[in-house]
Amino acid sequence: MNINKTTNMLRSVINFRNKIFGLIALLVGFGLTACSSGDGSGTMRVSLTDAPADYAEVNIEIHQVLVNANDEDDDDLDETKDMDNDELEDHGWKVVFNDTITVNLLDYQNGATLDLGEVELKEGRYNQVRLVLGDENTVVLNSGDTIQLNTPSGQTSGFKLLVQADIEADQVYDLVIDFDASRSIVVTGNGGYNLKPVLKTANLTTSGSISGTILPTDANPYVYAIAGTDTSGTQ
Repeated sequence: MNINKTTNMLRSVINFRNKIFGLIALLVGFGLTACSSGDGSGTMRVSLTDAPADYAEVNIEIHQVLVNANDEDDDDLDETKDMDNDELEDHGWKVVFNDTITVNLLDYQNGATLDLGEVELKEGRYNQVRLVLGDENTVVLNSGDTIQLNTPSGQTSGFKLLVQADIEADQVYDLVIDFDASRSIVVTGNGGYNLKPVLKTANLTTSGSISGTILPTDANPYVYAIAGTDTSGTQ
């Protein structure tokens, strides 16, 4: 066999092999880049809204809004009202809000929302948000009387909101808490008023809205939107 011809064949084989190895190295590099992209972070923004209720005011004291950053649900939230942000994070909670404000829920109806804050989170799914209330909750009746709301539970341990919030890198997840004032106030047999919050959550990024006008305005109507087994309404 001609020596020059053999040498050229060997060079061709070596060049082909080098190209294959180069392609493999390039693919591995892309793979490593894709794997490392999960280390990014996004933002969860939380707001509050309400459906109409037949009261003059429904005043709620809010202390904390927390996001569970643990892999598992954590029900141990007792006495968190006295914890600062660092202590809360040590217990596996990311802080959206940690202060004290009193909110008239009826100021945030018909699409109006109250911004409670936002927090930066690592990419991934978050399954639980906690709303922690205080003791100073009142309802003002249409007669003008102000009545203290008794809250059987939730002042210290908080109300668990189950969510499936997928946080993506450099994206904002808009979570709105729908605090249904009408359903949350329970009149007791002795004339007292209890606060048993009825709460829903929605992702504003993927949610829509329904608007319209019902006449006459003094008809005091109730409106319901039904999707499958989920019902939202004004009563």
